[in-house]
Amino acid sequence: MRPQRSPADDAEALRISNAIDEELRREREAMRRRKAKDVKVMLLGQAESGKSTLQKQFQLYYSSQTLESERSSWRPIVYFNILRAIRMILDELDWEYGLGASGADSPLAVIPLLPSTSATSHSGSGSGSSAHSRANPAWFPELALLRNKLLPLVASEDALAAELSGGITVSGGRTGVYVRSGWQALNSSNRSWPLAEDYRTGGMTLRQSAVTNIVATTLAASQDEIEYLWWHPGVQSLLKNNKLKLEEYAAFFLANIRRIAQPDYLPSNEDILHVRLQTIGVTEHQFDINLGGSNYNWLLYDVGGARGQRHAWVPYFDDATAIIFLAPISAFDQYLEEDPRTNRIDDSLQLFTAICSNKLLSNAALVLMLNKTDLLRQKLEAGIKVRKYISSYGDRPNDFEEVSEYFRAHFIQVHRRKDVSHRPLYLHFTSMLDIKATQSIIVNVGEAIMRSHLTKIGLA
Repeated sequence: MRPQRSPADDAEALRISNAIDEELRREREAMRRRKAKDVKVMLLGQAESGKSTLQKQFQLYYSSQTLESERSSWRPIVYFNILRAIRMILDELDWEYGLGASGADSPLAVIPLLPSTSATSHSGSGSGSSAHSRANPAWFPELALLRNKLLPLVASEDALAAELSGGITVSGGRTGVYVRSGWQALNSSNRSWPLAEDYRTGGMTLRQSAVTNIVATTLAASQDEIEYLWWHPGVQSLLKNNKLKLEEYAAFFLANIRRIAQPDYLPSNEDILHVRLQTIGVTEHQFDINLGGSNYNWLLYDVGGARGQRHAWVPYFDDATAIIFLAPISAFDQYLEEDPRTNRIDDSLQLFTAICSNKLLSNAALVLMLNKTDLLRQKLEAGIKVRKYISSYGDRPNDFEEVSEYFRAHFIQVHRRKDVSHRPLYLHFTSMLDIKATQSIIVNVGEAIMRSHLTKIGLA
């Protein structure tokens, strides 16, 4: 038989129960306040839409001291971008002019290109022989000499990529420099890219230091040839006729080769923003942001945008504060690398439709950035016709105002028809390389996200 509890026992039990309830209440309140300080923002969009560049703009504005501390670590990445651009030019010269492909009589046949594991453009319409027939024969000996002198530099491309990425390769066996999921654990608290800590502490291996130093020395010795190649009429002719399609950073770095080739070169903010890296998986970047006198911990998630990587996004959708979706509207004349039949504008619209209709993201604020407006202007001014690539554009004027409004209307229509929560859409036209304009937009976007966040957690 159980002994009867005394009133004193009951009172003690009630006191303990109330104390536990109070502790749980305090913990819930503390958790709510901690959660109120965490702002989880996902940067979504297809590959090469500008997500990583936007992340660097956030870092430049809100955490410039971390960018300053890792500045030297971007130096070999700039070198790699230059090597890749030169490789693409040399490969395209062979392809378009038919050089090196017609036996021993070809002016460049005696200097064959090394097999490249990097992507090349080969994007011109028509065959190399037709382009060859329009080329000035006087160019061929000049280009042959340039290629011969630049081969030692270009030959370092894959070795430098292997150094910077640890030898990681992607499908198809191509090598490159990648930002990989999990690299933060290898780094210091300011979360720069994987090798930045090694650069700051001098902890790089002799092999790693040797590769970067060899490239720097060879780049300095080859700056005259690089500049001559870039401004050569044979190269500029291919660019003008839209037969040579380099990656977007190429023109900036090649036009600044003399500054970059200096022994004391340190990447500028513009250099860092122009750098092209491919994101693999999902990477997290943290920023402490002060808004309205309160500090908030922003967690920015930069994702790999290629089709084969989009499945990795889903686990991060839960409790996202905001989505910033980037759509490069300059890509109307480009197709997906993984599916050459799909226009990149169509892919962006399909991806935006999936984001708007995803119930896991229904509570997240939605920001749309129609990006790369600077490149869109350049293409339209060069006479590239939108209707050639997007038949539904029809006979509308081929100017920036008309084209940009056409794309804006299509994305707005997707939002109106497919958005599951009928939330507001914050839309901006952007050029991520314009520091002043982008940082003004970042402030506006940050305020809009915080208003949505505080309303959702009941603190507004």
